[in-house]
Amino acid sequence: EGCGNGACTNEFCASRLGFQPLDHNTAAIRALELYKINTKLCDLHPSAAFPDNDSAEDTRPKDNHLCKVHYLTEEKVYEILSICEGKEDYSPLIRVIGRIFSSADGLVQSFRKDKEQHPNTKEQRKTHQAKDEDKDEDEKERTTAMEQESEESEASASMEGATGSTENRLGPVEVSVDIEAVRRVYDRLLSNEKIESAFLNALVYLTPNVELDLTYLDVYNTNPDYLNIFIIVMENSSLHSPEYLEMAMPLFCKCMSKLPLPALAKLTRLWSQYSVEHIRRMMETFQQLITYTLVFYANLLGGDLDTGHNEDEEEEPPSESSELTLQELLGEERRNKKGPRVDPLEKELGVRTLDCRRPLIPFEEFVNEPLNDVLEMDKDFTFFKVDSESKFSFQSCPFVLNACTKSLGLYYDNRISMYSERRITALYSLVQGQQLNPYLRLKVRRDHIIDDALVRLEMISMENPADLRKQLFVEFEGEQGVDEGGVSKEFFQLVLEEMFNPDIGMFTYDESTKLFWFNPPSLENEAQFTLIGIVLGLAIYNNCILDVHFPMVVYRKLMGKKGTYLDLADSHPVQYQSLKELLDYEGDVEEDMMITFQISQTDLFGEPITYDLKENGDKIPVNADNRKEFVSLYGDYILNKSVERQFKAFRRGFQMVTNESPLKCLFRPEEVELLICGSRNLDFHALEETTEYDGGYNKDCRIIKDFWETVHSFGEEDKRLFLQFTTGTDRAPVGGLGKLKMIIAKNGPDTDRLPTSHTCFNALLLPEYDTKDKLKERLLKAITYAKGFGML
Repeated sequence: EGCGNGACTNEFCASRLGFQPLDHNTAAIRALELYKINTKLCDLHPSAAFPDNDSAEDTRPKDNHLCKVHYLTEEKVYEILSICEGKEDYSPLIRVIGRIFSSADGLVQSFRKDKEQHPNTKEQRKTHQAKDEDKDEDEKERTTAMEQESEESEASASMEGATGSTENRLGPVEVSVDIEAVRRVYDRLLSNEKIESAFLNALVYLTPNVELDLTYLDVYNTNPDYLNIFIIVMENSSLHSPEYLEMAMPLFCKCMSKLPLPALAKLTRLWSQYSVEHIRRMMETFQQLITYTLVFYANLLGGDLDTGHNEDEEEEPPSESSELTLQELLGEERRNKKGPRVDPLEKELGVRTLDCRRPLIPFEEFVNEPLNDVLEMDKDFTFFKVDSESKFSFQSCPFVLNACTKSLGLYYDNRISMYSERRITALYSLVQGQQLNPYLRLKVRRDHIIDDALVRLEMISMENPADLRKQLFVEFEGEQGVDEGGVSKEFFQLVLEEMFNPDIGMFTYDESTKLFWFNPPSLENEAQFTLIGIVLGLAIYNNCILDVHFPMVVYRKLMGKKGTYLDLADSHPVQYQSLKELLDYEGDVEEDMMITFQISQTDLFGEPITYDLKENGDKIPVNADNRKEFVSLYGDYILNKSVERQFKAFRRGFQMVTNESPLKCLFRPEEVELLICGSRNLDFHALEETTEYDGGYNKDCRIIKDFWETVHSFGEEDKRLFLQFTTGTDRAPVGGLGKLKMIIAKNGPDTDRLPTSHTCFNALLLPEYDTKDKLKERLLKAITYAKGFGML
């Protein structure tokens, strides 16, 4: 029967042109002879993959007129389908689909918006014209006219010296394929199981040729319509089925990765105009293959974007210290010296994850949880930091990773940085002959914690900011606690309690939102705001959770975006609601509202002060035409200009610690808040599942059962106190309490002593109390009055 390819060159194949037919016996003998000498077989051609039940002699003459179909239109498909339905034989349509959908040229020419369905290049048109010898004269004239038009266009493009001029003429999003027609055809045909299999088989044969074209022939720059192949294939609603995922889609994704950057950008912009349902279908398809960067960026472009309003980056002068010179001599140059890596597609599209306020599909739906469960972050981190040019790392596609997985990558980065600083310090000691401290040591007094911390950290930040990236050790004067993490946690918390005290006046507190905001008329100097920034950076760097209550706009600003009117919704809800009512007001704004571009606030002493949002703002009334400008300027003043001095100092301190970290390229603002503040949802049942026991206790002991029944009976406040007592913070880590490894150890028989804890190791030392009531009474007293450190 042969392979089905009429152009086959295998001399032993029955499909080869000129092959002499054999009877069955002769064919069987020849087959055995060829088997003995191990003759290579042809691959089955798509047009023969699903033969009909008739003999070859019956079908070939019958389908002869279909051999002249070199591309498909919606009308042509329906015409062939109608014939097949009438005869109840779909094999002719299956053969046509197999031939066209396995051919790059055929697919590029199919389903075109232009009625003539003409090929793109002059050479293709000549070949096509030679094949269609039965064209009428009118059609030939039209083809000739199109050739002349193309030649004129090509001449014009060469005069302009533009590369990819066809794409430029079509525009950044416009394509020549009729997408709606393709969708209608798929909807009509995919209900037939045999026809559906033809699409799958054809795609398997198509992808190797497309990969070769893109790798070696630069086909997209020659013919931008080559992108039509990917547009047509991706409209197939069955791509998520196991057959496609196993046989065709991995190879097709590999082909897509070979597309040049402008083609990827155009495909992304096109998909960004699709409906949420189409984007979600593609996301679910590609998510099973973990290769869907294009869909993610299309999701961003289709959402609510804010590509402006960026914070000014502070340029730091290159260091000329001896440290940098020594590092270079020892091969210890700063990591990420040139800043975080930038996705080329992100640069081409001019959009970042940070620019999208609300994507078409929530960011969380792009996270691949099965991948996060099995990913070996130690190996992936090595690929990300060391072999990024030759090895793939999932951290280069952070949108597939959850915050817990990414925080582990950040932990590795921070630890390696600490060890690097320690190594550099040791080398300095050898070179300079003096003993240097390999750690960032802070010795503070509880009743002067701000003064002590401020003086010490300010000296470090001025003399050698690199010391901030050493491992932190805190010592409270007069206390015996050794800092293995727990002392640092309490230090952070005490500093924040002091700095956020409303009596100091650095921050204002909103009772309705329970959030803090920078106090515009604050008299505190910039050094104290810098200290707050350093503390937040050190908390991330040393893997500590803080009880900080900032609105989300603070984290957006830390990541590089200015606040806008929309951010007032959670930071200043009263002002936001007033501005929203102004925008929605349908009456006479100027007459009814009687407001101008001058606003009034109160200073630290309660005296009113005015500020002009525009020059001579008191003389410019707000009306229906300029109210949007007023709202924009008002939001900019409240969130940016009025607190510019305080926030710049705060951000400077934060960046002193994190500027060499991959924080910016891995995390979104809401994930940065989670890193700093932890989760507010406390699932103590998850904590019970992961708790370990020591000293003779196990989960079936009476005291342990009584303990968990007691803890579960606590109210929300007592649960937070217990968590603070045991771990040093009342928040859950990234990923929830199930990620917290708590240890309950036996601390002797029944006694009147209170339970104690090692917050450094999340360890609770619990005596074996005789009764449940005594256990509850002793535990509540311990968590209520606990403060300070001592040696047990």
